[in-house]
Amino acid sequence: MNISILSVFPALYQPFLDTSLISRAQEKGIVKFDLIDFFSLVAPKERIDAPTFGHSAGMLIKPEVVQKGVLQQESKFGKAYKIFFSPHGKKLDQKLLRTIAADLNDKTHLMLIPARYEGMDARVEQEYADQIISLGDFVLMGGDMPAMVFLEGLLRLIPGVVGRQESVESDSFTGPFVDCPEYTVPVVWEGQEVPAVVRSGNHAAIRQWRREQAVKRTTLDHFAWLRSSELTHEQKEAVLHEIPAHYVALMHNEVVVADGDRVGTTSVTSIDIHDIARSARTYGIQNYFIVTHLLDQQKIVRKLLDFWQTGYGIEYNASRHEAVNRVELVDSLDVVVASIEKVHGVKPLLIATSARPGSHEKSITFYDQALVWCQRRPIVLIFGTGSGLSQDLLKRCDYILIPVEGLTDYNHLSVRSAAAIILDRWLGLNRKT
Repeated sequence: MNISILSVFPALYQPFLDTSLISRAQEKGIVKFDLIDFFSLVAPKERIDAPTFGHSAGMLIKPEVVQKGVLQQESKFGKAYKIFFSPHGKKLDQKLLRTIAADLNDKTHLMLIPARYEGMDARVEQEYADQIISLGDFVLMGGDMPAMVFLEGLLRLIPGVVGRQESVESDSFTGPFVDCPEYTVPVVWEGQEVPAVVRSGNHAAIRQWRREQAVKRTTLDHFAWLRSSELTHEQKEAVLHEIPAHYVALMHNEVVVADGDRVGTTSVTSIDIHDIARSARTYGIQNYFIVTHLLDQQKIVRKLLDFWQTGYGIEYNASRHEAVNRVELVDSLDVVVASIEKVHGVKPLLIATSARPGSHEKSITFYDQALVWCQRRPIVLIFGTGSGLSQDLLKRCDYILIPVEGLTDYNHLSVRSAAAIILDRWLGLNRKT
């Protein structure tokens, strides 16, 4: 494959291309590089850049300069698969690398066009780009480093570049899980010992240990990647094993009632029991607690639960029974905490939910699973009825999840809708492909 690189600073690439596996790939004839200096495409002392329209800061590489480079290289090596680099591009990950590698299967010419200054004229990208790639949500001085990172990732996927293909197939992010920890001699270093199972010689035990460690690493540190992948039933079970036990508590005590900031109680509704129970079952919640100290409300809830948990409801709707069977009626949050502590031997972390805007020192987002899960304690997600949880209850909690928001100012979701959204954002899968 011929790889053309158009750059303001082509000299940056030579040491990189002369190193390690990329150098060997050239020696084997797998790839051939052609570095083009943008300044070689204009007359001496002629500028390759020009100010942006609209009085914006910075300079852009002129579109005709890029055009000349593209036409020159395509006349030498044929039509190219062209990649630009910009913060507004598609974020680079292993899936995108594999997609591009597959696209290049029947092509012999790849062209990389990294920008400098303020970037590229948008019309050039529109005219030529097969892909526009970003390394992440940050800005560098130019696209040359992203181009090198891209080449490192892409060339690993080109047959013959990496000596052992199984090394590529077991790369982190190739599937839903990152790689497991690896060790070498000495057995003990700085007081840390290589796990005995890795040194045991028991290949089945080693494979099992590596799978478990990969699942644990990914679940705790790369949940965003994990949830974007397609998982088998067995993989889902393995992930659930690594996530601390989660519980839901729906508070009808210690809530703000509708007539201001007064703390009071609310009535239980059957639809909240049914719908939140089904959401809880979907996302692997251990138990769903209905919390009310009102005796007349308790009688109503018990009657409903008896029907679905032990009565005719079991035959009438088996899936509804399966969900409602995990509902438990209690009279206070203290009972919830004590019940969970009895099962797990440790007090749970309490995470409150609130629709009220504003930052709080205990606030966490829907991307902070690792912060919470690494503590290896059970978790209670607490939902409030009425106008939300009381301030005293919020102060008692370890964390407060930021509100669920849309792009409008309307913020009056029912508690069952909010619970479904929050459980999905916290524990749900969200496949990208």
